[in-house]
Amino acid sequence: MTSTRGDAGDRHVPVLLERCVDLLAPALQAPGSVCVDATLGMGGHTEAILTRCPQARVIGLDRDPEAIALASERLAPFGERFTAVHAVYDEVADVLAREAPGTANGIFFDLGVSSLQLDEEDRGFAYRHDAPLDMRMDQSRGMTAADVLNTYSHGELAHVLKAYGEERFAGRIASAVLREREKEPFTTSARLVEVLRAAVPAASQRTGGHPAKRTFQALRIEVNAELAVWERAVDAAVGALAPGGRLVVLSYHSLEDRITKQALARGARSRTPAGMPVELPEHAPYLRLLTRGAEVPSESEQHANPRSASARLRAAERLSPNGAPA
Repeated sequence: MTSTRGDAGDRHVPVLLERCVDLLAPALQAPGSVCVDATLGMGGHTEAILTRCPQARVIGLDRDPEAIALASERLAPFGERFTAVHAVYDEVADVLAREAPGTANGIFFDLGVSSLQLDEEDRGFAYRHDAPLDMRMDQSRGMTAADVLNTYSHGELAHVLKAYGEERFAGRIASAVLREREKEPFTTSARLVEVLRAAVPAASQRTGGHPAKRTFQALRIEVNAELAVWERAVDAAVGALAPGGRLVVLSYHSLEDRITKQALARGARSRTPAGMPVELPEHAPYLRLLTRGAEVPSESEQHANPRSASARLRAAERLSPNGAPA
């Protein structure tokens, strides 16, 4: 196994760092303000928040114990202003109930796979390295990518590849996987990449990038139930914001961004029935959008940090508790 471990600050370049902090900071100026970094990773965004907002404390959540350890070491100089919690981000309301007054002034999400997971070759996230087909963000529980490949039916596997990887050749790849697993179960990424190279037409490989990219993305999303978790998490986060609190979300997949867009749009829209002359408080919007559509990294940032290229940023401010998701 090749080790790539090292200092957290040297291993990860936070995406849209200044813009994310600019959006959160106005809600984190009062003494005792609470921010939740629900996807702590290696702590880059949290470090910037704690530096810019000296009155605030941050509760950092991550499902990956190694990320918790690395970020905790990095953020130790902030003392009691930082608290790390091993949890999945849809548990944000439960964590707040234990660690804070029950609501937050700011909540931040940086969705998708982290640089830590991509760079650790033994985790199986990266198709360019031969490694066990794991892909779990929390390696202490749950099924692996190998389990998906070796047990799902043709229809189940094709659905995962098409829905989560937007893979045009999902059915063809599923057929190839089922044929190959009859010879021997899948255990490592290199063998899967070989199958994908053979299954994806050569013309598509010339124009569509690496043939494994979409399949690996789809398997990762399935293994970690990322979209289902995010649907629960975004509503939980909106419900956990104090009035005046701000939610900031970075997503890297069109389906994640669509869930975010729909949740924020619901909150920013009046629900007053047609024909009613007066808007009742329970029908008023409970969110104010802080971004016009989805913001993207600048060309210079994308050039300096290619992993930022697919990032989409959305943010909103909580107006009142009326009508927000429970």
